[in-house]
Parts: sequence; structure tokens; C-alpha cells
Amino acid sequence: MNFKKTLSFKSFISSKYYCSKHKNYFKIYDDLFSVYRNKKITFIDIGVFSGGSLFMWKKFFGKKARIIGVELNPVAKKFEKYGFEIFIGDQSSSEFWTKFFKKVGKVDIVLDDGGHTNYQQIITTNSCIPYINDDGLMVIEDVHTSYIKKKFYNPSKYSFINFNKKLIDDINYRFPGLNSFNYSLNNYIYSIQNFESIVAFKINRKICKKNQPIVNKKQNIEPTEFRAKLDKNSILYKIKKILNIKSNFTYFSFIIDSLKSLKFFK
Repeated sequence: MNFKKTLSFKSFISSKYYCSKHKNYFKIYDDLFSVYRNKKITFIDIGVFSGGSLFMWKKFFGKKARIIGVELNPVAKKFEKYGFEIFIGDQSSSEFWTKFFKKVGKVDIVLDDGGHTNYQQIITTNSCIPYINDDGLMVIEDVHTSYIKKKFYNPSKYSFINFNKKLIDDINYRFPGLNSFNYSLNNYIYSIQNFESIVAFKINRKICKKNQPIVNKKQNIEPTEFRAKLDKNSILYKIKKILNIKSNFTYFSFIIDSLKSLKFFK
């Protein structure tokens, strides 16, 4: 799809103030945000900059949308005369977010287009997600900064992308018997979508339930377990036959398969 045909691009181009985006983002915006258009929602735009994105999102979502800007530069307060709510504060401060949501209440979408540092993105994600309504979104953009050395000092063990990978672990830890994190968000995040330079967290507390097995109680033919059977052409199978060993060497098979998989991780 030509990005110029997207609704978000048309809103972007019509903004009366300067706004900077990347071409590949517009299709993603349409995919993520179109369902919220012309609805009574609260949208948080982190990183007001020159104000263009405020007008872009107002045009995109429609008159019913409440658009709130978060910015470090106090000059952004001038956009309040256009009907936007502007909060001046540091997105890397959890104290700022506590005070912010105490005034604003629950929201539907948070779009982080702020400073793009690891810590800013991590604190913003942790601080905002508990205040997003079910069926809402937390969207972090420009996550390519997790790979940029200049100014952002990445790649790093503590990059936002690695934090995102931790959150993938976190939602999978809802499965019984697995680990847990101290700062878990798996009671809020139902799913995670990863795009080029954008990560979107879908919020829905109602369906973030602990998983459990279920059977349909129909006839069970008790099929033979083939998962642990050795390939007859494998070295392990030949050793098993020569030494007349009952074990299927499942752990050794795992090690060998892991070594063979290494090339896919390079």
C-alpha cells in the first residue's frame, strides 16, 4: 500500500505545524489506530516538539478525541489555545507519571515519540500501561534507537528492545509453573506486536488469565510418543544399538539440535 494513501499520512500532511515521521509508520498507524477513529477516546502524544503531531492526531481521530500532549519544553503550552491539554514534564520520571494520571485518569492510547533513550522508553512503558483502558494500546516508536551507538549508546543489554524481549517472556510466564518478574506487566499486556521501529502493546486485563490445560473427554487412542525417537541414521541411534542401551539420549539430542540451530541466531 502506498503510504500516501493512508489516512494517517493525509492527517500528517494537513497539519498546520511542523511534524516529522518516517514513511513506513503510516501503514502501521492505520493498522493500529483506525478502529479508534470517531470515538470518544483519550490519546496521549509524548513529544509535542513543534506541535504538528497534535493537529495530525486530532484530524485522524476526529472531534470526539481528547488529545493530550506531554513535552519537556514549556513553550509547548502555547498549543493549549487550540483545545489541546499540554503537560510539561520528564517522561523518565515515574513521579511525573503518577501525578499526570492522577489528574488525567485512565487513557486509551499512549504514543511515545519522545526522547527515545532506553530509560525514557522503559520508564514510560512501565508507568503508563497500568493506566491504559482495556482494549487500549501502548505504542513506542523509533525503537531503532536500541541499535544506534551515537547519542543512544546502543546496542546494550539494557536497551528498550531487550526490555521488550523481557516483556515477551513476561506474557509467556502466565503459563503455569514458569518464572515471574519483579516488575511484571503480564496482568495488563495481552499481546505484543513488533514492527520495524515500532512496538505496540495491546492491553486487556480481562483476558490476561493464567493458562490451564483442558481436554474434550473424547476417546483417547493413546498414540505412541514419537518426539523422543532417534533417527535411525543418527550417530546416537547407532551407539544405542551397538551398546544395547534403552535410553533415547534425549538430552544429548537436545544439545546436538541446539548446536545445529546456532547458525539461525547469528
